[in-house]
Amino acid sequence: MFYGLNKFFKSILPKKLFYRSLIIVATPIILLQIIITIVFFDSLWIKANKGMTRSLTSEIQTMFDLFQQENNQQVIIDLYNKNFDFVVMLKKNEILPERKTERWFSPMDRSLRRELKPIFQNSYWFDTTTYKELVDLRIKYKNGILQIFFPKYKIAPSSARIFALWITLPGLLLIFIAIIFLKNQTRPIVNLAKAAEKFGKGESTTGFWPSGALEIRQAGYEFDRMRKRITVHLNQRSEMLSGISHDLRTPLTRLKLQLAMLKQQDLAKKMGEDIEEMERMLNEYLEFSRYQKNEKTELMNISHLIRDVTKKYEEKQIKLFLEECPKINIRPGSIKRCLANLIDNALAYGKTTEIFTKKMMNNMLILIDDDGPGIHESEYQNVLKPFYRIDKSRGQNKLGVGLGLSIANDIIRSHGGNISLEKSSLKGLRVKISLPY
Repeated sequence: MFYGLNKFFKSILPKKLFYRSLIIVATPIILLQIIITIVFFDSLWIKANKGMTRSLTSEIQTMFDLFQQENNQQVIIDLYNKNFDFVVMLKKNEILPERKTERWFSPMDRSLRRELKPIFQNSYWFDTTTYKELVDLRIKYKNGILQIFFPKYKIAPSSARIFALWITLPGLLLIFIAIIFLKNQTRPIVNLAKAAEKFGKGESTTGFWPSGALEIRQAGYEFDRMRKRITVHLNQRSEMLSGISHDLRTPLTRLKLQLAMLKQQDLAKKMGEDIEEMERMLNEYLEFSRYQKNEKTELMNISHLIRDVTKKYEEKQIKLFLEECPKINIRPGSIKRCLANLIDNALAYGKTTEIFTKKMMNNMLILIDDDGPGIHESEYQNVLKPFYRIDKSRGQNKLGVGLGLSIANDIIRSHGGNISLEKSSLKGLRVKISLPY
C-alpha cells in the first residue's frame, strides 16, 4: 500500500527541479497562512462577530419591546435614528418579503440568523447583499412591518479584511522572492544539462561557463575538464588514423606501380584486387574516426535532404514516399553520410529500395526498406557494432569491413535519435530511424 501511495504521489508531482523546490518553499508558507487564518477566525473574528451581533439584537429587541407598548412610537424611532446609527421606519399594511435563499456560507448571515431566531421566531426577514454597507432588517409588527437599516460594521469586525490583506500579501511576496532565488539557483543546472546534451550530440559548447552554487559550479568545472579530455582523445584518434592512412597509401601506391610492370597479368590482377580492398578498408577506418568532427548544426527539412542524397542514384530502383515535415536541428554532412551508407547497403543487397518519412508526436521517422535477403533477428544488434560482419545472407559482400551500419548508428545517436532494424514490407531489411525535433 505504501509503495502504491508513493508511486501515486510521484506521478502527480512535477518532474522539474525548479517546481519541486518551489513546492518545498511554498507549502510551509501556505500551510502557516491557513493555520493562522483558521485560528484568527475561530478565536477572534467569530467570537467578536458573535458578541457584536448579540449586542445589536439586544438593542433591536429593546426597541421592539418599547414599540409594543404603543406609547410615543415616533419619539422612539427618532431617538434610535439619532443615537444608534439606525434608520427605522414603520410601514403599515405591508408584509414580509418572500424569504431569499439563505447564505449558509456567510459568517455574518449565520450569526445574525442565530441571534434573531430565538427572539422573533419566523417573523423577521433580512438582506445583507442588496446594499454594500447596510443591512436591511424587517420585523413583522401587527398589520405592518418595522423596517430597520443598520451599518454592517455593527456586526462584522472591520479588522477581518485588513487581516486577510496582511496575511495574503506577505505570503505572495515571500513566494515571489522564492521564485526569483530558485530561478537563479536552477538556471546553472539547466545550462549544465543543455551543455551536456549538446556535447553528447557532437555540437559546440563554447557558450557554457560554470556558475551558481559551489557544488553546481564544481560539477560544471568537472564537466568542462571531461569535455576537453574527450575532445583531445577524439582528435588524437583521428590524427593517428589519418597518419596511418597517409603512411600506408605511399607503399600501396608503389605496389600498384610495380604490379603494372609485372608480366604475369593474372597474378597482377589478383594482387591489385587485394590492394584495392586494403584501400577501401583504410577509407572506412578514416570515415569511422572522423565523422564526429565538429560540424555546425543547421535547421533543415529532412525530406529535402533525402531528395538531395538520392539524386546520385537516378538509375537505381529507389522509391520515395516523403511527407512534408517540420525542420529539425541536424548536422547535414553527418546525416548525408549516414543516409548514403544505408542506401548503399540497401542497394547492394536488393533490387528495390523504398524510403519513407513520417511525422510522429515529437519525432521524425525515416524508414529505409529493401527487398534483399534480410538479416536474422538475432543479428539485429550485432550488425550495429563496429567491424562486425556476418557470414550468411547479407554478409557475403566483400567490399566492406563492417563499419557502414555502425557509423550510421553513431551518427543518429549523436543527434539524440535512435536506429533499429526489422523486417521490411518488401520481405527484406528495414532500417528505422527516429530523430527528435
